[in-house]
Amino acid sequence: MEKLVKNAEFQKVYNYGKKTYGIYSLVFFLKNNLEYNRCGFVASKKIGNAVCRNRIKRLFREYYRNSEDRIQKGYDIIFVGKKNAGEKFKELKFQEMKEDLDKVFYKGKLFKD
Repeated sequence: MEKLVKNAEFQKVYNYGKKTYGIYSLVFFLKNNLEYNRCGFVASKKIGNAVCRNRIKRLFREYYRNSEDRIQKGYDIIFVGKKNAGEKFKELKFQEMKEDLDKVFYKGKLFKD
């Protein structure tokens, strides 16, 4: 998995990309004309403390790692945690996050057919 690192890369996806959202997450995506995907994981301070933010980002990374073979190649993807994910981060199970993100990726048509 390649990472989005620079602020300019994030801004390009935010400004020109499409977005879909679920209960716990918001996903921005933009075609990047590369043979692989690049990902960014965002959890702002509005969500909660450092423990909470890191847990949300770990769940996002685990989801991507498990679903990478189903996701179309050639996209920059940014996963953004929503506040209600932070509010219940202690009880939030990977399975709930997976179901939510599956719906988001189906809405955005990011899965291979």
